[in-house]
Amino acid sequence: MEILAKGGNAFDAAVAVSAALAVVEPYSSGIGGGGFWLLHRASDGYNTMVDGREYAPAAATPGMYQDKGGNVIPGDSLNGPLSAAIPGEVAALVYINKHYGRLSLAGDLAPAIRLARDGFPLDRMFHGMLASREQKLKQWPAAWAVFYPHGRVPATGFILKQPDLAHTLELIAQQGEAGFYQGWLARQMVDAVRAAGGIWSLADLRDYRVKERQPLVGEYHGMRIISAPPPSSGGIVLLEALNILSGYDLGHDSDLMRKHLIIEAMRYAYRDRAEYLGDPDFVKMPLSRLLSPYYAAGLRAGILPDKATPSSMLAPVMDSGPESHHTTHISILDADGNRVAATFTVNFRFGSGFMPPGTGVILNDEMDDFVSKPGVPNGFGLVGNSANAIAPRKRPLSSMTPTFLENPRGLAILGTPGGGRIISMVLLGTLDYFNGGDAASIVSLPRYHMQYLPDVVFYEPGAFTPNDIIGLEKMGYRLHELAPYGNMQAITWDYKTGKVTAASDPRDIGKAEVR
Repeated sequence: MEILAKGGNAFDAAVAVSAALAVVEPYSSGIGGGGFWLLHRASDGYNTMVDGREYAPAAATPGMYQDKGGNVIPGDSLNGPLSAAIPGEVAALVYINKHYGRLSLAGDLAPAIRLARDGFPLDRMFHGMLASREQKLKQWPAAWAVFYPHGRVPATGFILKQPDLAHTLELIAQQGEAGFYQGWLARQMVDAVRAAGGIWSLADLRDYRVKERQPLVGEYHGMRIISAPPPSSGGIVLLEALNILSGYDLGHDSDLMRKHLIIEAMRYAYRDRAEYLGDPDFVKMPLSRLLSPYYAAGLRAGILPDKATPSSMLAPVMDSGPESHHTTHISILDADGNRVAATFTVNFRFGSGFMPPGTGVILNDEMDDFVSKPGVPNGFGLVGNSANAIAPRKRPLSSMTPTFLENPRGLAILGTPGGGRIISMVLLGTLDYFNGGDAASIVSLPRYHMQYLPDVVFYEPGAFTPNDIIGLEKMGYRLHELAPYGNMQAITWDYKTGKVTAASDPRDIGKAEVR
């Protein structure tokens, strides 16, 4: 709101909020990470996605997390600088400011610099994250000194100051990309990473570039969907599932039948995610086929009206790769109609845990989003194929799904963190908006999820009625209740009334505001 009041647009605001979250929410995102910024420019209707996803260092190899016997080494892809890919967020923010913003980069970064320099009161979420990651961060002295200033978890309300991060942000404000990817800061990061067992080089940082990618566009019963293309799997899986569901009249089906069909659409679409998707600069993907309504019709023919489809009956996918739930999302709409849906991350809580001394930057552990070894199960059960194998300068596959929805009624902007469950959450939110929902209903809707493997339907309390549970189990589904998950942020704009509503997920911290 501060940036908009100063004459900035939605793109300036997205830069400012992304940078501010790097300061106040480093367990989920930060300038040591990366993500995707989906943009719509109102003046000419132009849609684009700025891909600031991290890439693997040039020295990365497919077997870098295996021992001499070919066994995956526990923790190597999750902890310390060897797990860190080359960050893309700084390049993305500088690029968005330069090509789409109105204010100076220094103006967009000013709130984040202020928060880092002057500090902010620790909230309950930050306190809990520090308590849960105390042992991990204790391994890395620079991070420990910043986040545990008295050698213990600070109390809620403690004013946390990060002077090194403030200095880093000031360098970026003054020098742009060069302030992060070249010069003193780059040398400091590379020297620290290599001294602690990592494989970064100065060339890795110097050569990083964002990619502007054309968003995916699909249609569901007259509603236009604009979403993230690869290396995010989000838009492909979302649109494939909607294409399958477009052959049904869900509004006239029973509640149980509707949930059955949605679960099956998730199963088929997630299965194709595992088989085909990766970095488009490295992997040839059959995107036209996956997005074809005729292909969806063929998949739909395999769905029985009264029986779950065992995932074992579908063609198997042997490789695997985990994906973290610890991500963040922002949705922004300005008075001119410019809009942003952005999802970004450092992967697991506090990423790698490693902070190069003197920088204030927590590095990601995004290398864990690649496949470490074919056939090795992971903690999330989300599977992938060799399309997502490690390779130098390659971006790992993601499930981040920043999305715009447009229909004659109006507009919705939505997205969420949640690892592999991001896509299913956005799918349910999309269907809710299609059925007349507003921002509040989209973010609060009870959720359920099927991702092909494991062959289990996960669901929040309240997502299924007792009769739903009985009915789904009779169809052959295995059900598993989870604690509430996700942190969706949504905006809706009703064209007829002109009313804009915004909502932040009641499951988590966050705030929505309309002025």
